[in-house]
Amino acid sequence: MEAAVIVKDLTKVYGETTAVDTVSFSVNQGEIFGLIGPDGAGKTSIFRVLTTLLLPDGGSATVDGFDVVKDYSQIRSLVGYMPGKFSLYQDLSVEENLNFFATLFNTTINENYHLIKDIYIQLEPFKTRRAGKLSGGMKQKLALCCALIHKPTVLFLDEPTTGVDPVSRKEFWEMLKQLKAQNITIVVSTPYMDEANLCDRIALIQGGKILSVNTPGNIIKAYPDQLYAIKANNMHALLKILNGYDEVLASYAFGEFAHASFKNKAVDLEGVKSYLTKKELTGIELKKTGATIEDSFIKLLKD
Repeated sequence: MEAAVIVKDLTKVYGETTAVDTVSFSVNQGEIFGLIGPDGAGKTSIFRVLTTLLLPDGGSATVDGFDVVKDYSQIRSLVGYMPGKFSLYQDLSVEENLNFFATLFNTTINENYHLIKDIYIQLEPFKTRRAGKLSGGMKQKLALCCALIHKPTVLFLDEPTTGVDPVSRKEFWEMLKQLKAQNITIVVSTPYMDEANLCDRIALIQGGKILSVNTPGNIIKAYPDQLYAIKANNMHALLKILNGYDEVLASYAFGEFAHASFKNKAVDLEGVKSYLTKKELTGIELKKTGATIEDSFIKLLKD
């Protein structure tokens, strides 16, 4: 399978801060590839280099075989880019924004309507409404239409679902699956670990460094320890006690539970419960649990 995006030892520095630290990965044609990490991990800087908005300070990158430095004009004509912050013209209507972006790329809405049809149908009742007056989910749909109107081969979506309600998030990922079926390569960044499972492959990133690149399933499969979900009446005290317990390999908060792994693979669960009870904890629940992408990310951070 050919690579649509190739990144080799990419580096981006701002003053004394290295935002992207010798990052390497490739994206196959026609796949949904996720760059997963928290705010400040370097995701946006990578996207801005790949869409030719920033020059790299080291390394190289190509998009559809074109170099991001030498061939920037070709890349700008063949990629679609949806930045993290809504950046369309707030005072223009839905229809005016779409017409404007089509004109920029010497095309028309009619010419590529098949690409945006399923998304635009939802926007059509509001086509005369100013973009600034749309809801978060509708703004997101309009931004995606504008990024698609010139029929890009690679679509870059920088944190497209941040701040959007859960229903709109789900709808958005359904739209991405439909676009993938049209053989558009999609590179998406997100801080939401649950969205990692919706990608074909992902790169986990933190502090400008790639921690792992693989399918979500393979990353989870590589988790080396048996995890346990633990609950008690006082979660703050539980976390503190687990942190100081000699038998514990690692522990951290995970929703309403604490997740913990133990040094001894044949852990004595009754012994653990007894230890926690002696520490004056009550309502103790202790059960085996499977690892998630978030557990894998935390483990990779600590290794």
